[in-house]
Amino acid sequence: MADAVIPAAVLRNLSDKLYEKRKNAALEVEGIVKSLTAAGDHEKISAVINVLTNEFTYSPQANHRKGGLIGLAAATVGLTTEAAQHLEQIVPPVLSSFADQDSRVRYYACEALYNIAKVVRGDFIIFFNQIFDALCKLSADSDANVQSAAHLLDRLVKDIVTESDQFSIEEFIPLLRERMNVLNPYVRQFLVGWITVLDSVPDIDMLGFLPDFLDGLFNMLSDSSHEIRQQADSALSEFLQEIKNSPSVDYGRMAEILVKRAASPDEFTRLTAITWINEFVKLGGDQLVPYYADILGAILPGISDKEEKIRVVARETNEELRTIKADPAEGFDVGAILSIARRQLSSEWEATRIEALHWISTLLNRHRAELKRMQFKLSGVGIRDRVSGAGFHILNTEQKFGSFRITDVRDSHLQLALLVCSEIDPKVVLLVLEVHACIARDPQHFRQLVVFLVHNFRIDHSLLEKRGALIIRRLCVLLDAERVYRELSTILEGEADLDFASIMVQALNLILLTSSELADLRDLLKQSLANSAGKDLFVALYASWCHSPMAIISLCLLAQTYQHASTVIQSLVEEDINVKFLVQLDKLIRLLETPIFAYLRLQLLEPGRYTWLLKALNGLLMLLPQQSAAFKILRTRLKTVPSYSFSGDQVKRTSSGNTYSQILHHIPSGSQISEDGDVNQDVGTLNSHNGINFTSRLHQFEQMQRQHRVHAKAQAQSRKISTSSSKDVQRPGEPRHQAPLDNSGPPSRSSRKGPGQLQL
Repeated sequence: MADAVIPAAVLRNLSDKLYEKRKNAALEVEGIVKSLTAAGDHEKISAVINVLTNEFTYSPQANHRKGGLIGLAAATVGLTTEAAQHLEQIVPPVLSSFADQDSRVRYYACEALYNIAKVVRGDFIIFFNQIFDALCKLSADSDANVQSAAHLLDRLVKDIVTESDQFSIEEFIPLLRERMNVLNPYVRQFLVGWITVLDSVPDIDMLGFLPDFLDGLFNMLSDSSHEIRQQADSALSEFLQEIKNSPSVDYGRMAEILVKRAASPDEFTRLTAITWINEFVKLGGDQLVPYYADILGAILPGISDKEEKIRVVARETNEELRTIKADPAEGFDVGAILSIARRQLSSEWEATRIEALHWISTLLNRHRAELKRMQFKLSGVGIRDRVSGAGFHILNTEQKFGSFRITDVRDSHLQLALLVCSEIDPKVVLLVLEVHACIARDPQHFRQLVVFLVHNFRIDHSLLEKRGALIIRRLCVLLDAERVYRELSTILEGEADLDFASIMVQALNLILLTSSELADLRDLLKQSLANSAGKDLFVALYASWCHSPMAIISLCLLAQTYQHASTVIQSLVEEDINVKFLVQLDKLIRLLETPIFAYLRLQLLEPGRYTWLLKALNGLLMLLPQQSAAFKILRTRLKTVPSYSFSGDQVKRTSSGNTYSQILHHIPSGSQISEDGDVNQDVGTLNSHNGINFTSRLHQFEQMQRQHRVHAKAQAQSRKISTSSSKDVQRPGEPRHQAPLDNSGPPSRSSRKGPGQLQL
């Protein structure tokens, strides 16, 4: 039937190798179809289309296929408004031609579909998915002419889609999602173009489907083509702006994608992902609560990123996230957040480790009850110094919320590591201490922390020297200075290592006398003779302070128990006054000239009332070598003490510069003096003041010093035996020489810093 409708000459020219003949034949076909359409003979029209399809478009001859494609386009033009009912016959053979091996056939297929689309417009939408798939492939065609033709067709299809009300975004999205991870730059450009166009259509909600292709867009940010990166970034920026203005957004699904992309090796991708996360944290509200742990896991590494822009945004996001006080009832996973922070403690970057510590501290402060209920096990809360050649030491303590105990630091339920590396930034140490202090607020945990600290000060004296003051002072701020010092004193009182106990007490004493954080503690000790709180603290510290004569003397001067200080000084024996003692005494004399002891120096203006203070200071003066700087400092101070004569209530000033014995000579006879400031006190109270039994305290001090002397002699004997043994092992024939041991000389200037001296 079709052969009768289409003349043989037309069919022959339709397959001619010359384009002009094929074109003229197509015009003939158009006229024939137009006549049939006018006559309403759709049966013959179908026959014509079948001939064009079967004998031409599916022909093995390339020229036949080209003629068939031109003929189908011409037939569609001839059908005009009636073309829709024949599209099922016309479009499929054209689409199949897009995969033809001959590039010219593919080119004519694009041209044919373009002409068909111009005629049918909206009716074309039913084939959209197939057309989109074909265009996606043609966009990466190896032939430039085919690509150009495909681009023209693509623009026309976009115009048709944007004006159509039959387009189904739900059916299109799976097609888009499948192709978003294609690496071909032409395909990527094609996909971004479609996303941008569809997003611009008011009736199409691309934002609602953003999670389906968001990852693909981020993947394009690292493309080697600058143009593609720019297009992807532009599309993402537009979507982010829409998110800010939209009342309903699925933050959760997108948050998962952003977290993954924040770890991208590409710098631009990381920056964009972190920027999105930053906006999500500000906008997401309750929707993001279940994803906080994942977000934190992406933000913390970004804080140490090599790119400054990323670091700035990551820090801002981290602060924003930490200010949000989410409730576990709303899905806030405390354990997951803590796990992320714990994991980041092993980061090689200090800034990340510091922020991880901040998070652990925040969680312990805000969600302590939840952590207890979870019996949560936290390990590795510490910082490792990864700087090459820099040594580090991690202290471990066994802790477990609800059942805290210490057995072996290697066998623990909850390893809590405290940084003690002397080379690392002190602010890191302070943060670790803050974490420890948060846990130690529970009474059952407090003692374990203090025991833990003392244990590690014992095994590493350099820690005590380099970080001891920092650690103790910070703990006093975090956990109450009096509580910390009382606990330390209780532990050191029974310390078996006497050398360490002496060093530790000297360190604590120096911190007590010099640290601004302990000002309240010093004020309390000054009231030892006036109220029970001061007395109890004095007695509590006294027991362990007995390990160091100079510490006891300092404590007495601070507590204004001057008579007892004088008694302690006079109780010292030859073995007590060694190089270490003189070094500590030198420090004390210099401290007496500081503002901390201003009250003591002012008391020297009343020598009649503070006689025991004068006696104590003169006693110290007598222990100092006359050529030492400390001797000259103290002697100069004592020379300024005014001399008074006493006669009842009248005080008559005499010449300045009198000796201590002259001052005592002017005290009225019959007056009894106990502690300074208390004249005419009953003799029965001389050895006890405000409930402090000074006789018992003196006995306690002397007993402890005897233990130290015995220990020192044992050590000296051990060294002597060791030295003798080493001298006995000589080669035959060598004469034996024994050098005299002379320790009577004054200490060298190089020995002014004794063991355990703190760096404040």
